[in-house]
This record gives sequence, structure tokens and C-alpha cells, in this order.
Amino acid sequence: MNKSDAKYTSYNFEFKLRAVTMYLNEQLGYRKVAKRMGIKDPKRVRIWVKNYQQYGEEGLKELRGKTISTKRGRPRKKPLTVEEEKRKLKAENEFLKKFIALKKGKQYGSFLCFYRSFFCYHEENFNCLT
Repeated sequence: MNKSDAKYTSYNFEFKLRAVTMYLNEQLGYRKVAKRMGIKDPKRVRIWVKNYQQYGEEGLKELRGKTISTKRGRPRKKPLTVEEEKRKLKAENEFLKKFIALKKGKQYGSFLCFYRSFFCYHEENFNCLT
């Protein structure tokens, strides 16, 4: 059997939680839980139990396809508009001015404002807490 012929089964959150609670509450082994629930590989149950013990219910939720950072994913195909580019360059300018001022010992507002002026120049590009 080729790898391309293999069929993969994905399990939803509720199914994983049932398997984990069966393992923990009924004192069954990984193999017995896998057999009762129709899971092909008992290692799956072991991984779910480990994730549940380490992270709680969040450890059983699907994370594929969800980016955490703005730096992940494909690079932009569509270039910035003139206004967006102008805003970005202004933010970079402010960032550099404040950085130089901080290096010289002058203070222009808090460091948080300094950080946000560069990284949060446009709300659509970055998730800011403003």
C-alpha cells in the first residue's frame, strides 16, 4: 500500500475528550480504549491523554491551519497601496526617531508607545491592543 493510498481519520474534540475520560475514569489501557472507540492506532489515545494532562481541554483542540504570528503564512501577493506604504514609512520614521532618542537618553513617551508606533501602524496588518 502506497502512502498516497492511505486514508487518514481525523477525530473531533468531543470524540477525543470521550476517549481521554474513558482512559482516566475507567482505568482502561490505551489499547482497550482504542479498541472500544474504533481508533486504529492506540498511540493516538496516549498522545491525547498526554496533551490533556499537560494543557487541559485546549490540548485536544485542532490547531492545524490557525496561525499564531503575523509573520507566518504566505508572503503578501498584493502590494501595499500608496496610502498604506506612506503610513508604513511614517511609522518606520517615528520608530527610528524614538529609538535614537532613547539611545541618547531622551524620553519621548513610554516604551510601549515607542513599540506600538512601529509594529501597530495599521490595525489590519497587526493585532494591536489599542
